[in-house]
Amino acid sequence: MAVSFLRYEVSDLCLAKPALRSLSASATVADALEALKTSDDNFISVWDCNHSKPKSLDGVGGGGGGQLCRCVGKVCMVDVICYLSKDDSLTSPSAALQAPVSEILTKTPGHVMHVEPSCSLRAAIDLILEGVQNLVVPIRTRSNSRRKQHPKPISATSATTIHNGQEFCWLTQEDVIRFLLNSIGLFSPLPAMSIDSLGIISTDILAINYHSSASSALQLISRSLSQQTSVAVVDTDGVLIGEISPFTLACCDESVAAAITTLSAGDLMSYIDCGGPPEHLVKTVMQRLKERKLQGVLENYSLSSSSSYAHALMMTSSSSSDEESSVSSNTTLRPTRSGRYTRSSSYSARMVRRAEAIVCHPKSSLVAVMIQAIAHRVNYVWVIEDDCSLVGIVTFSGMLEVFREHLETMG
Repeated sequence: MAVSFLRYEVSDLCLAKPALRSLSASATVADALEALKTSDDNFISVWDCNHSKPKSLDGVGGGGGGQLCRCVGKVCMVDVICYLSKDDSLTSPSAALQAPVSEILTKTPGHVMHVEPSCSLRAAIDLILEGVQNLVVPIRTRSNSRRKQHPKPISATSATTIHNGQEFCWLTQEDVIRFLLNSIGLFSPLPAMSIDSLGIISTDILAINYHSSASSALQLISRSLSQQTSVAVVDTDGVLIGEISPFTLACCDESVAAAITTLSAGDLMSYIDCGGPPEHLVKTVMQRLKERKLQGVLENYSLSSSSSYAHALMMTSSSSSDEESSVSSNTTLRPTRSGRYTRSSSYSARMVRRAEAIVCHPKSSLVAVMIQAIAHRVNYVWVIEDDCSLVGIVTFSGMLEVFREHLETMG
């Protein structure tokens, strides 16, 4: 049974997957920003298309018509936000927006890899465990042969889904975990075992103190995006208050760079929560930007945005100076012991969630944690004790290692 299960191909996981929207490698950060805002996806694939080269013989893609296209990476709003939050970008925001998209692509090689539809599930899991985040797979359709006759090149801002004469989709850790969950009965008694007994609780976590500056968390946010985890926000006793999640940040817009520049980690957690930024924090951001003479950040970023973040910032910017001067620069939001806050309803059509961390207990079963992560569309779950002290984190990659080893012993 185990051997036959691992003979599934990645094409079996690609059924009904949408074609990738793409961005040219010659695009700018501003192009990437526009593509992200007009997409329902949190990630946009970046392609390098050299139409002067003949089709390669490495088995990547299909068709070609004398062109070679390869997905070289992916970008999301978190990449843009982290880039625009850097000191150089803050001092020259317009120049930052015109920088090449390569500036915000991950510098870690191998995050994206092309595979054939016939690639086995076993090989796909191995690649993911080696660090590949997205497997780029050609979509098998009846229209592929016709498309090969008329390949469509892409411009810097094109949203085409066709490369090398065909369309592609990609598979992620979440796709594989969902597929395994659909056949969870094959792995008994593994699913009922606790994550503690399975040894998949990692203590290698990214964390920041609630009162630390949000700007000091920039590197942690970038690392969490690369690791597909999150940044825990803790108090001085190591109690988990919440998190700064790349998933939540990906549903924001570039004006959040102003909040990262001016707020504490705890206040940023509140600012990006799904109810939209609290008014007192918006005023705090405005005042601190003015104190640092960084009003240009709003002029370049917020005016091009339509979300509640930018709207709130610009509304506050146009308010009277008397009202703004009454805002204390020491405004903070005090968390309760459990780290819970009251929030209003969602502001976005995209799926978003609150900044409260998704947690489980060391004795939680593997299948329960899998379902919990999938339900919240994250690749991890924080592990805490009864007193809310942070123990560690369980990730999809850790789960995949357990399933892979289990299948090997069964086969």
